[in-house]
Amino acid sequence: MPNTDSKAAWLSQDAYDRLQAELDKAIADRPAVAAEINARREEGDLKENGGYHAAREEQGKAEARIRYLQEFLRTARVGEAPSSTVVSPGMVVTIQFDDDPDDTETFLLGSREIAATTDYTVYSPESALGTAILGSEAGKTVTYAAPTGAQITVTVVKFEPFSG
Repeated sequence: MPNTDSKAAWLSQDAYDRLQAELDKAIADRPAVAAEINARREEGDLKENGGYHAAREEQGKAEARIRYLQEFLRTARVGEAPSSTVVSPGMVVTIQFDDDPDDTETFLLGSREIAATTDYTVYSPESALGTAILGSEAGKTVTYAAPTGAQITVTVVKFEPFSG
């Protein structure tokens, strides 16, 4: 069941249900993947059997996704976004770039797994921007290094819990 650790990813109930359904389907598909591997194995010499190697590679990807989803869902915080007096995961945040009131961006600070359930752009709390603004109050100005190395200055204009 989801936990309440402050380091855990926050998910809306819709996102959690979607990921749980994906996990359930992936687990249910395991016998079909194994049958595909066995069918390809019957085709002959395994060193030169591209179909067999492709089926094994797909199995590896599916198993990795299953393990990821199991751990992610086990540790996720699920439900309404937490309310807070500082920027935290699960918040819709509006920032202003370089003190230009016309250059703003509004986004959801949260897991990429929630991106499929919202029209907001989603930034991870572990991203350069996310790390810079976590714990900030409205009006705070921070500078962070973009992946290109450029220094970007932003001001937190406002934030509120994500409501779906």
